[in-house]
Amino acid sequence: MSLTYSEVKKQYEALQQTYDYMLSKREAIATFFASKNITSAIFAGCGSSYCLSQSAALSMKIRGGLSATALAGGDLMLNAERYQALFRDAVLVAPSRSGSTSEVIHAANAIRKNQDVPIIAISCVAGSGLSKLSDLALELPWAFDHSVCQTRTVTNLYLANLMLAAFVGQDEALLQDLKQAIALGDAYMERVEASIREAASFEWKSAVLLADGELQGLAGEGAIALTEIANADAHAYHLLDVRHGPMVTVRKDTLVIAVLTKDGNDYQQDLMKDIKARGAKVVAYAAEEKHIPSQYVDLAVVSGQALDVAAQGLPFIFIPQIAALAKAELLGIDPDQPDGLVSWVKL
Repeated sequence: MSLTYSEVKKQYEALQQTYDYMLSKREAIATFFASKNITSAIFAGCGSSYCLSQSAALSMKIRGGLSATALAGGDLMLNAERYQALFRDAVLVAPSRSGSTSEVIHAANAIRKNQDVPIIAISCVAGSGLSKLSDLALELPWAFDHSVCQTRTVTNLYLANLMLAAFVGQDEALLQDLKQAIALGDAYMERVEASIREAASFEWKSAVLLADGELQGLAGEGAIALTEIANADAHAYHLLDVRHGPMVTVRKDTLVIAVLTKDGNDYQQDLMKDIKARGAKVVAYAAEEKHIPSQYVDLAVVSGQALDVAAQGLPFIFIPQIAALAKAELLGIDPDQPDGLVSWVKL
């Protein structure tokens, strides 16, 4: 058993701790936002954390009612002066596994040269450099991935970001749905893992992940997992946007992982039909089986929980994680030793 696989399978144990911890910090978070003149949020991260920042920014707009933007940590570090106007009355939120990623720390210091910008650090290490320069440090050490490729960490940072937005917008329904998704998580993994492995164990050369809304950034992270763990050429797109160019990359040697929802489901089912006609292997995830056209997909993964779409991100991300591990095993790749990668970048 690889360390990466072990951490994937322990993610719901960690998610429960993160959920409880974030609830315990809810009053402190509310006080923090109330004490600042915050009208917008800037989420910044690198790699996986940038993908999560994209989902988080949209969540903060939808749930928290704030203007929000996601920036890549390296972009912000190099171009801090160019982005200075975005930070007027803004909070910088930095989700990070290590709390030590150079680009994010340098970016935060560069922005603060000209503005007193409040910072919220969400990291999986206690007492990190990022925590020390922040005004509010949220620390999730139980979610730290010791393997190079992030899996458990990603899911926990996604949850923390989402709960932050729910707190700001007082979205109690979302908080309840997240609680329910976590409670059923271990049983869900046990039920679907073998079928995901079987679907992903063929000679595919590329992967396309499709998701909309708050799950699109998370799908981008799924593509990173497939790239890092299985050395696959993987990309993420919005569902219907795949027709606008990227469809040419969908072939018989392509694995497609799509999130389907009840909204506009007829269009989504038509898309699955067109993708399947190109010969791709299709894995479709949905909350309910009726939203998946079984005749056009090779595997239907159903959570069985009619939850908020954003909460569906927790069971969804397990699919590309396991698909990546299955592919790595098929190719004889050690998922704990990805070529040319380190746990975090130090410039």
